[in-house]
Amino acid sequence: MPKVIRVNKCFLWKGFLAITLGEVILTVAPLSERDLNHELIHVHQQRELLYLPFFVWYVVEWLVLLLKYRDRMKAYRNIRFEKEAYRHQDDLTYLSRRKHYHYQ
Repeated sequence: MPKVIRVNKCFLWKGFLAITLGEVILTVAPLSERDLNHELIHVHQQRELLYLPFFVWYVVEWLVLLLKYRDRMKAYRNIRFEKEAYRHQDDLTYLSRRKHYHYQ
């Protein structure tokens, strides 16, 4: 189980509750089961891509989508890793049956 650490609000971007960095989830407030599930989906994504490639892919995809949409939040919400996490965050059993490399 990843470690959940509470941080100062100014550490994260405005409007964001948490960020997952490898096996650590940084959050500005206690996480609901739904929010924790969203972050745990990111933990699984990062593990299967061996962490560093995940972050490179994430940033490159966000930059490409930013050029496409010209909107930071729209680009963020359309990153394949975010789409999977948002689509399944309410399903608390999703990780038990999630297929590897199934982004989206």
